[in-house]
Amino acid sequence: MNQQNNRLKSRTPHNGDAAYYVLGYLEQAFPIHAQKLVEIDGNMVAEPLRDETGALVVSREALALRDAAMMELMTLAPIPSALVQILWAFGDEAVAEVTGRSIRPLKAEDGHLFIEKRAASSNSSETQAFMEGEKNILIFSDAGGTGRSYHAAQTAKNQKRRRHYLLEPGWRADAAIQGLGRTHRSAQVSAPFFRVCTSDVHGEKRFTSTISKRLDQLGALTKGQRETGSQGMFREEDNLESPIARAALRGYYADLAAGRAEAMSYESFTDWTALRLIDKDGVLLEELPPIQRFLNRVLALPIHMQNALFTEFMRRIADQTERARAAGTLDLGVETLRGEKIEQVGAEDLWTCPKPGAVTRIIGLEVTDPVHVLSADEALSRNPDKQPMVNRASGRAALISARPMQMYDEDVVTLMRKAVRPNGSSYLEETRFEASAWEEIGKSEFIRLWDDEAATLPETTTTKLYLLTGLLLPIWKDIPTTNERIYRVTPDGGTSMIGRTLSEEGAAALRARFLVSNPQTTEEMLTAVLGTTSPVDLGRGLTLTRRRVAGEMRLELGGADKGMIDGLKAMGCFTEIIAFQLRVFLPHGDGVDTLGILSRIVGTGPDAAQDVASVAAE
Repeated sequence: MNQQNNRLKSRTPHNGDAAYYVLGYLEQAFPIHAQKLVEIDGNMVAEPLRDETGALVVSREALALRDAAMMELMTLAPIPSALVQILWAFGDEAVAEVTGRSIRPLKAEDGHLFIEKRAASSNSSETQAFMEGEKNILIFSDAGGTGRSYHAAQTAKNQKRRRHYLLEPGWRADAAIQGLGRTHRSAQVSAPFFRVCTSDVHGEKRFTSTISKRLDQLGALTKGQRETGSQGMFREEDNLESPIARAALRGYYADLAAGRAEAMSYESFTDWTALRLIDKDGVLLEELPPIQRFLNRVLALPIHMQNALFTEFMRRIADQTERARAAGTLDLGVETLRGEKIEQVGAEDLWTCPKPGAVTRIIGLEVTDPVHVLSADEALSRNPDKQPMVNRASGRAALISARPMQMYDEDVVTLMRKAVRPNGSSYLEETRFEASAWEEIGKSEFIRLWDDEAATLPETTTTKLYLLTGLLLPIWKDIPTTNERIYRVTPDGGTSMIGRTLSEEGAAALRARFLVSNPQTTEEMLTAVLGTTSPVDLGRGLTLTRRRVAGEMRLELGGADKGMIDGLKAMGCFTEIIAFQLRVFLPHGDGVDTLGILSRIVGTGPDAAQDVASVAAE
């Protein structure tokens, strides 16, 4: 066996020879020594078995297994690398190679292999052949990743649009950036397409995740913007070492320990990975294995187990990311606001800095997007882990997770189920789901209910948001922190701007803080009440306060006695009995003339005199 191994090692190696790289490791690392079990402090542990001379005892069975594995490896044909396969598939006459190799294996027309030596000037001549259009394919490694240009330059003969495939990102983010910059440079005819290539072995995400994380960090350090580093090639969920991924992993650990995971049982997980998640009492450990250890252990599993675990884990990361994005807590740096139509509907100066005279503005935007509705068949095919269900109370259908999963929101642990509807997705707490009217239905009934609801949805949806632009740093502490997304936006027919998003309530709070200190007019009163929870004096003993009732924002009139109720209702107010108390509310929302009703109550509207007299008489 040793002679065969030595003969194999004496061959001239090349990148495709997997046996050459693995045999030495297999020979040295395969466990061939016998072990014995001994009891230490009540625990059974294994220790090496030694003979009477103190030498380690070799297990004949283990030795035979190692030799058989090495023999099988020696008989395997060399596995060519991506570089070699591309050269063999297209031929060296069509492929330019800019690498550090001095020799390379090539395949002749009759199929036999031969070794070709490469001159020191090969890289320069190969680059020139590609830029002049003599060769349409170029492969380069780190050796060709700096100091050369492969872009569609205006001065080059080959001005075809580049399609840049990133095959092996490696571990160095700066080297990856250098490589991407070879095909994306100034004075180019067209920008390149970037594509990251991975296989269907999901464990490979471990490596793309690392380069994604480092590219984001490099972009944040050099440009102050994370997507600058990754060139937009990676999504947020591709970084498996982010806070969201760590929260998703903790939830997945809890589901594994509780038997809610679909990929495998907890017993199988611990047997294959040697990762312990619970103590002897069945309680989840405080110090759980870090995500790097989890990823490395999963890489050692058989392919089908890798794929099953990664599919389930990545689904949880996607769900956590989706929830964070919807809540506005996903830290994406500067985003570009996109929409089918972006219209600026308002602009007002909020604050002017006394010294430089810089202005802070609130910009009102309406963003119109098309509504993408999946058919029932598409929804079923994209969500194989969810069950078709119907809410018997509303008669609407949805695809709901077959099992609940633990989700972490700022250290708050909640059992949730994901519900996919024709108009989007949402999450249901397990307690609310169990108390609801959801029940399983057959596929035919589900398809009918789904398609009926989908047919009633509008083709577009319009969202209104506010953008705080201009000088922000001096008033940063006064900006509401419910949504901290930063957008770059170019409204239709307008100029580009950048700013921080605000909700309608947040915009009202800033107006009340900076524009209205002592409200006198009805406009100022409405602005003030929308921006604070403190009561605003309307005069004649009436106050107006913003409150949250049954989960929605309302404007409540205080100080109204029995004789004023009918008059206020005649002006447009409405009453509601809550906790055995009669409360009066001012209507507010889309399509409601809140300002007109408030003007009549205060006594400044066109019919104010008659309305006030009516209220006073009653």
